[in-house]
Amino acid sequence: MPGGRPARGPGDAAAPQRSGERHTLQITGIAAGGAGVGRLADGRVAFVQRTAPGDRVDVSVVEEKARWVRARLRRIRSEGPDRRAAPCPHYVNCGGCTLEHITYDAQRRAKADIVREALRRIGAIEIDRPEVVASPQEFHYRNRVSFTLLRLGGGRVVAGFHELERPDRIADIDDRCLLPEASLTEAWRGLRAEWGVNASRLPAGSSLRLTLRATHAGNVTLLIEGGYGQGRPAELLERIPGLAGIWRRARDGTITPLAGESHVTEDWHGETVDLAGGMFLQVNRDAAALLEEHVIAAAGDLHGRPVVDAYCGVGLYARRLARAGARVTGIEMDALAVVEARRRSDRATFREGRVEALLPGVLPAALVIVNPPRAGVDAAVCDALRATPPARLIYVSCDPATLARDLGRLGPQFELRTVTCFDLFPQTAHVETVAVLACATT
Repeated sequence: MPGGRPARGPGDAAAPQRSGERHTLQITGIAAGGAGVGRLADGRVAFVQRTAPGDRVDVSVVEEKARWVRARLRRIRSEGPDRRAAPCPHYVNCGGCTLEHITYDAQRRAKADIVREALRRIGAIEIDRPEVVASPQEFHYRNRVSFTLLRLGGGRVVAGFHELERPDRIADIDDRCLLPEASLTEAWRGLRAEWGVNASRLPAGSSLRLTLRATHAGNVTLLIEGGYGQGRPAELLERIPGLAGIWRRARDGTITPLAGESHVTEDWHGETVDLAGGMFLQVNRDAAALLEEHVIAAAGDLHGRPVVDAYCGVGLYARRLARAGARVTGIEMDALAVVEARRRSDRATFREGRVEALLPGVLPAALVIVNPPRAGVDAAVCDALRATPPARLIYVSCDPATLARDLGRLGPQFELRTVTCFDLFPQTAHVETVAVLACATT
């Protein structure tokens, strides 16, 4: 239920609008988008942001359908046991964090329920409440943060995250944000101080997307998207301590260095990665280490056996399994990531292209790892896995809904053995899930 509401079903025709209608209800859980869940007197589900399980609240309806409503919190009559004061000064309007008003243990319980409910509702798969492995850091864990900058006229600039329930507006976020690592916080403070009147040292245009990324050593890069021209990147590089490189992504996706380094070197839990452009690594390095260790342990001893690492990025799993003696083929469509993967491992084979196109040609395999983006895998990937099933399948998911859909597509040829969640995104409703499956016919 992205955004805290379900997708419209056949019976969800719009009911008569009664915007502003008031109700009192009890919050019983948290939905996938971070909204609290309760029920109106007529039985319809209500989604209310900034509420916690156990809260009794007054709300007003802002959107109404036949089976559910979206409502705005008006007053908390009594607080549930898991509610806390949100520590971030930006929390009132910012949509970056939706669960910061809930204790960390309760956040993890909510995420376990989100995953279990998605598997039940979408995939028709029943599981017990899964474990959610805690992030070693509840705050200041992100090594990559993207901000939207708007020029509003008259020299006024705002830069930050979309407002909660008002995505057309940007909440101005300064260096008091509690999500970035320390080096990113310093770089963001410096960028805001040095981008000049009307952000004139940045490219022109009404809207820009600014992505800051930090390495373990604290070297920061800035990737700029949108607008036109280059601005004055050399001046920014000179004025902002810790900023190692400034890059520009064009509308066709190509990335060009504007000033400073063309890449930065990252030590990712013992793996060296030269990061350039938009190469993907998890945003929470310490929690990602726990997830990656879990995947490698679940893979087991594969010496001499064929393995496929699909959506492999820079080949972190492929490298490790190849060093352990597996015959690994990685598949990735990001050309820069494939170049880096090949450069860092001569024991694995890496193929550039779409997984749905290349996977049938590298099966059969003893193990397939899939780590797709939020949209999940293409239906053709499930078709290929059913046609030539590996002995084991490890699915690393960043979206419970698409995980549930894809596990349902795999059908009875695979048995779901374990589901383990990892909290890579504290203070938000996002969760990473690792599902381990076995071929039912072997």
